[in-house]
Amino acid sequence: MKLILSDRPLNLEIEEDDVEFIDLSSLKINNCVGCFGCWTKTPGKCVIRDDAVKIYPAIAKSNKLLYVSRIKYGGYDAIMKTMLERAIPIQQAFIRLVDGQTHHVQRQVALKNAVIIAYGDIADDEKDVFKKLVARNALNMNFEKYRIIFTAESQLEQTVSDEVEKWEAL
Repeated sequence: MKLILSDRPLNLEIEEDDVEFIDLSSLKINNCVGCFGCWTKTPGKCVIRDDAVKIYPAIAKSNKLLYVSRIKYGGYDAIMKTMLERAIPIQQAFIRLVDGQTHHVQRQVALKNAVIIAYGDIADDEKDVFKKLVARNALNMNFEKYRIIFTAESQLEQTVSDEVEKWEAL
């Protein structure tokens, strides 16, 4: 399965049946409250009943993943950050060592080939911080490979379309 998570609506022509596009800005996604109910009370399921419960299973199943997010202060914008935090039910409370670092054990999560398209007016120091953030997240999000593409907002739809075309060509 191929998944596109975007923090804004995009005008995309997707011709493949196995590509799902989700515009996070059109959904109701509450903040994680840190109760860890998804690990203890209802393992693998968030106790908050909103649109996030439909999205994190798609994240888990996807083997190709495209995140589209404005970058703020070297991190994901609010809606993307909120969704990624709400995706912790796809991980278990148990810890494993990866390259000498501790990370969560995944709960039936496919290995991912991920592309992160970061847009906006991004300063070089913000890009450096974002690259470090994604590198650390990649270990916890089951990314086998990932790339980061920085682009201007005016070029965003073309950049996303180009990446989707690469999927369709395979």
